[in-house]
Amino acid sequence: MGYYSSITFHFSFITTHIMGFFSGLFSLTQDIAMDLGTANTIIISGGKIVVDEPSVVALDRKTNKMIEVGKKAKMMHEKTNPNIRTCRPLKDGVIADFNACEQMMRGLIKKINTGRSFMTPQLRMVIGVPSGSTEVELRAVRDSAEHANGRDVYLLFEPMAAAIGIGLDVTAPKGHMVVDIGGGSTEIAVISLCGIVSNSSIRVAGDELTDDIQEYMFRQHNVKVSERMAERIKINVGSALTELNENAPEEYVVRGPNRITALPMEISVCYQEIAHCIDKSVAKIETAILNALEKTPPEIYADIVENGIYLTGGGALLRGLDKRLTDKIHIPFHIAEDPLHSVAKGTGIALKHLDTYSAVLMR
Repeated sequence: MGYYSSITFHFSFITTHIMGFFSGLFSLTQDIAMDLGTANTIIISGGKIVVDEPSVVALDRKTNKMIEVGKKAKMMHEKTNPNIRTCRPLKDGVIADFNACEQMMRGLIKKINTGRSFMTPQLRMVIGVPSGSTEVELRAVRDSAEHANGRDVYLLFEPMAAAIGIGLDVTAPKGHMVVDIGGGSTEIAVISLCGIVSNSSIRVAGDELTDDIQEYMFRQHNVKVSERMAERIKINVGSALTELNENAPEEYVVRGPNRITALPMEISVCYQEIAHCIDKSVAKIETAILNALEKTPPEIYADIVENGIYLTGGGALLRGLDKRLTDKIHIPFHIAEDPLHSVAKGTGIALKHLDTYSAVLMR
């Protein structure tokens, strides 16, 4: 009897471990949080940023199948042959190419699951979306996520996600204001008691500034510059002020063909030039912030004046922007500690605490 009991015990022990092994190998669900941005897509899994890559996908023109995604696809951008097209599936913060977006999401999600299991897990997802999205645009994001193997898909407005990501207590009866300047849109929201009191969403952000620079170089200096070169100019000498005093960047050398003769040109560009050429776009962001403040109830307005306004997103890194906005609106503007990842971190926190933030999540 003792012999058979021993065999039964060992068989049960082995069976339990085998089941545990295969349970991990064929994990059925996986939680991921995603900031699906116009310029970059960031994915958080297990509380860590596991993907931070450009929102670009390279497709075969004949089959429309994905060739590369993320950084490798961006390296191919504007350098392709007729058989390959590179695509940014999102424009102005919303999906412009549904099929390309689905393939991009699949490709980026695959990067975090390489070697984990033989089966693709079902995903529980929280995705940041622009607060000005229409029902059709929200449906497009949800459908793309579901086609990319999303089982439970929650959507979270980006300003709310940014507020959560920078550590603001959005559940408290206290007013906060967040300005999230991304690649395709600027999201402005006044938040209190887990809700958006007033908001403004405009399609003026990083991409618009890049376009301004591209047009300026063409018109003012007669030189053709690519989208990537215009972006590099923005990063190296971009400024919201014509007088920076401290930390003023050195002039940036731009090379390109003359738009008339096609002969090579070399031009040095300073930050004052760029400040002038993007001035109108920055002014539109100022106006949108003032419009959101105008709709804000007095008690919440007082909280905002006391606490200041928080800048997040890649646009928050534009030199002198916080000072320009502070001088214009007379309320202190604070740049978030990690503005590029604020929305992604917020979606990650919301995913981890679904019950706490159920009021702000959309199924």
